[in-house]
Amino acid sequence: MTDETGGNAKGMLEERVLKLAKIRDAGLNPYPHYYELTHRIPELVLDEKENIAVRVAGRITAVRKMGKATFLDITDQQRKIQVYFNDGTTQNYQLLDALDIGDFIGVEGQTFRTRTSQYSIRAAGFDVLCKSLRPSMNKGYGVSDPEQRYSDRTLDLLANPGVQGIFLKRAKAVTAMRQFLDGEGFVEVEIPLIQPVYGGASAAPFITRVNSLDRDYFLSISPEIYLKRLIAGGMNAVYIITKNFRNEGIDSSHNPEFTSMECYRAYNDYNGMMRLTENMLASIAKAVNGSTQVTYGELVLNFEPPWERMPMAYAIERFGKIEFDGSSDSRLRELLRENTSINLGTGNTQTRDSTIDSMTRGDMMLVFFEHYAEPHLNGPVFITDHPIESTPLCKPHRTTPGLIERFEAYIGGMELANAYTELNDPHLQRRLFEEQFAREGQANPYLKTDEAFMRALEYGMPPTGGLGIGVDRLVMLLTNQKSIKEVILFPMTKAEMR
Repeated sequence: MTDETGGNAKGMLEERVLKLAKIRDAGLNPYPHYYELTHRIPELVLDEKENIAVRVAGRITAVRKMGKATFLDITDQQRKIQVYFNDGTTQNYQLLDALDIGDFIGVEGQTFRTRTSQYSIRAAGFDVLCKSLRPSMNKGYGVSDPEQRYSDRTLDLLANPGVQGIFLKRAKAVTAMRQFLDGEGFVEVEIPLIQPVYGGASAAPFITRVNSLDRDYFLSISPEIYLKRLIAGGMNAVYIITKNFRNEGIDSSHNPEFTSMECYRAYNDYNGMMRLTENMLASIAKAVNGSTQVTYGELVLNFEPPWERMPMAYAIERFGKIEFDGSSDSRLRELLRENTSINLGTGNTQTRDSTIDSMTRGDMMLVFFEHYAEPHLNGPVFITDHPIESTPLCKPHRTTPGLIERFEAYIGGMELANAYTELNDPHLQRRLFEEQFAREGQANPYLKTDEAFMRALEYGMPPTGGLGIGVDRLVMLLTNQKSIKEVILFPMTKAEMR
């Protein structure tokens, strides 16, 4: 057995192939179908019972040779145990030279403590369970380049032990989310991810062809429309944890394929969804990290309810020092012209001026908010009362014309959740769709009224509150990760194409 702390990777692969042949020449199968266990390593090292017969299995993660004795560390589920092999007592001892770090072996023996009190197994024999042909866990063979790590997640998990912990926390967070919603009386449902009509959000879609129907379909950009059809059908509280697909940018907080949770509850509104959000996320933080306090970079965020509620117009006033509600449309346009650093999505000055002239008051509210307020929202905070231009699917504000009953939750500078008092007036819904098509249709050729959804509203949908949470971003916060790729096992990367 070699330590393999350096050298040529190609040469090492060739050396391992020779060792594989040596194992086969000894009449052993290096890839058996099964190994009967008496214990798993994590439970064994937890109890540390001595003088018991065991059969355990794991991956070799360290080797120490001392004359006619060899010590190996074998690891399973990030827990390891030392195994002692002796030339005089261990069957097939000579085959240890054919093993390498990264191989899986099964060990039969008895537990004991060494003279240094190290809990160990005295091996009577061992079986090769899988011969590793590619160096993965040795010094010099880890990966630090992020794009390479994400594109070869197997090596990343092997070479960087902390990575697995992130995804164990992710699994715990999703489980806690399900448990909370189940406890609140929600029913988990499924929707089709291949859909005939684009809808539920404003985003560039992925398009696929269904050959049997000879037509194009869309990968789901949002489950919203289908879930509200279920509410109209009498399922009063539903949720889904699902993939969404948006053919847009890739950056530290966006991946074209991402996971969200959406839930809808009848006889509720956005106020009820705020309470649900803060209680659920506090519960998840406790389940994952044991506390409602979360460290994110240099921030210490407290998920404990109640969270701050801040109307969007006030956020603009607070962070931009602009009295939005007290300013005329002409004054707001003048401010946009004065501050050329505000991104309107246009290039030259002439285009910018014409864009400003065509903007509604709601359009300007969204632009001012994104520029002045968003970068400062460490929160947790609910930004409430958005302009009606931001979505056609939300109910108008009950007291303030031009606004809708919508909130977004911001934590650690990221938008984490989005919720509405859902629009259930079919005539108003159709009109808002038509206005959206007139406003955006030229830039978005996929916009089309979903008549199945409109029929559902015409059957009747009770007053409803809806909520969407970005699961990947939530895990970023809970695990103190600044890139969404760190919390998605297989994110989209350029390195995948190499």
